[in-house]
Parts: sequence; C-alpha cells; structure tokens
Amino acid sequence: MIGLIIAYANRDGAGPVMRSHYTWLIRTFWFSLGGFALGAVVLAVGIPLSLILVGIPLVALGGFVMAAAWVYCAVRSVIGVIFLARDEPMPRPYALIA
Repeated sequence: MIGLIIAYANRDGAGPVMRSHYTWLIRTFWFSLGGFALGAVVLAVGIPLSLILVGIPLVALGGFVMAAAWVYCAVRSVIGVIFLARDEPMPRPYALIA
C-alpha cells in the first residue's frame, strides 16, 4: 500500500520513463488486487458449500484464481524491473498483459 501511495504521489512530477513505470505499477496493483478479490469471493462461497460436497470445485477454482493473481503480479513486477534496469520506459504501460 505504501508503494501504491508513493507511485500515485510521484507519477505526475516524474519524467516520461518513470511515469510509464509508475503507471505500470499502479495498474499491476489494481489488476492483481481485483483478481485476488475475485478468487477470495469464489473461495468464500465454495467453503460453506463444500460441506455438502457441491463447493469443492469452487474452492479449487478460488484457490487457482488467487494463485494466478499472485503469479500475474510477480511476472509484471519482474518485467518492470527488467525495463527499469535498462533505463527504458515501459513500451505499453496501459496494457493488461506485457
């Protein structure tokens, strides 16, 4: 959360290279949070239903969605670090997938 606040605070005053990275990081955070929240909702619905064995696929699906959101965040973070190490702007900071 602190990194998100710092990214929002510094994005407007940053140069074009850093502005693209801040935009990339902000979008990474919100998309990952959305995916994780979706997985948590599916998991929360599936847990009570798993008592009657109907929700077991929902529990698995919720866990898979939450894991996929984590992997998505990790991959986008590594891609951002690679471009930052090269001192290059993100080619498409508004893209959903790199």
